[in-house]
Amino acid sequence: MTGLQAGLKNRHLSMIAIGGVIGAGLFVGSSSGIATAGPGILLSYALVGTLVVLVMRMLGEMSAANPTSGSFSAHADRALGRWAGFSIGWLYWFFWVVVLAVEATAGAKILEGWIPAVPQWGWALIVMVVLTATNLVSVGSYGEFEFWFAGIKVVAIGAFIVVGALAVAGVLPGVDSDKAGLGNLTEHGGFLPHGPGAILTGVLLVVFSFMGSEIATLAAGESEDPQRAVTKSTNSIIWRIAVFYLGSILVVVSLLPWNDPSIKEKGSYVAALDSLGIAHAGQIMNVIVLTSVLSCLNSGLYTASRMAFSLGERGDAPKAFARTTSRGVPMAAIVASVVFGFVAVFFNYRFPDSVFLFLVNSSGAVALFVWLVICFSQLRMRRIIQAEAPEKLVVRMWLYPYLTWATAALIVFVLGYMLTDTEHDGRETVLLSLLVAAVVLVVALVREKVRGNRTAAGAASVEARDEVRTG
Repeated sequence: MTGLQAGLKNRHLSMIAIGGVIGAGLFVGSSSGIATAGPGILLSYALVGTLVVLVMRMLGEMSAANPTSGSFSAHADRALGRWAGFSIGWLYWFFWVVVLAVEATAGAKILEGWIPAVPQWGWALIVMVVLTATNLVSVGSYGEFEFWFAGIKVVAIGAFIVVGALAVAGVLPGVDSDKAGLGNLTEHGGFLPHGPGAILTGVLLVVFSFMGSEIATLAAGESEDPQRAVTKSTNSIIWRIAVFYLGSILVVVSLLPWNDPSIKEKGSYVAALDSLGIAHAGQIMNVIVLTSVLSCLNSGLYTASRMAFSLGERGDAPKAFARTTSRGVPMAAIVASVVFGFVAVFFNYRFPDSVFLFLVNSSGAVALFVWLVICFSQLRMRRIIQAEAPEKLVVRMWLYPYLTWATAALIVFVLGYMLTDTEHDGRETVLLSLLVAAVVLVVALVREKVRGNRTAAGAASVEARDEVRTG
């Protein structure tokens, strides 16, 4: 049997969409952003959040009109050419299989701290095997796991925002009122203690924690009502980013001065929980981070396998990737993705500062490449959809085409600014990512050329046979 099945329920899609924007990077990586930009990190998050909202609006427009497991890669294939769909599809797959290794290692460190009898590599293996088995059972199994993983993240961060807001308002007993308050936004060197330039540096530090917002559009192809699912997730992304990112970071920088040593020592969220007098704050946050890691791993494996499936369907990957089991599961695509993930985990333990560092840095800017391709695809796809089936434009990009061009320009600007950043490895990340992208692009163009030659040769052969017959 071939073809994916509609095994995801609406509640699965809703929670995948909500949880997709809450990555482990929000909990783990925000402390470095706060140290770099102070309270001004809120502007960094707002800037990247706006960028994501605009890109997701474009992707929502295309995916609502044509829901597919290949999402932006399939749209790029049609709008820009086979080379574009091939290149961005494989780069995106590469990004997620590296993420598998990063998240498996992060989860293994937490689990080893709780049960040291099992070595870290053992925990990484266990986590990967369990989630691979989950994905191999059925898409509904993936959806159910992700529903609960994302649900825990949403409840945890929601509770954190409510309790933190009460503390900032001064109505929560046992909180140091000298430390907590909105005055923290301006009293310790000002809102931008390191100057306006720190906002852009902050952007570089937080942009990658937003990757995953597009998962809902890939998953929509296996839902009961793809168009409705895409429309709903696209329309709700503004409040999701506003609440979970801006809301929680605002609480952190209001509860504690941005330069409080505990933020860097313990992590921003643990330090904030400690300031509220909540016992075992570190362990509570470890549970939340582990849930986020498992959620990211689960979704990463799903996303990588569905992109591989789509590439296989279009003839840009081995045909085996496009075959599914009786339950509609692309087994070969899942196994191939997880095998590469295991290899990356091995590199992380054996060559962490050479091979694995190269893998991480060379996939680091892929998120921005994907967003840029979405911009250019939407510019072309809008005209195609309007010409062929205008009734399918149930989601529309605002101020088309001006806002699309402005978004593309902002992404190019961020990539250019990264090239000036040597302190946080921004320059190395962009250059290595461009190198990998160039290699994939060359392969795509060579394939296109070979395919064109074969087509021309086939046409010439048919023509010659016809001439012989008529002669």
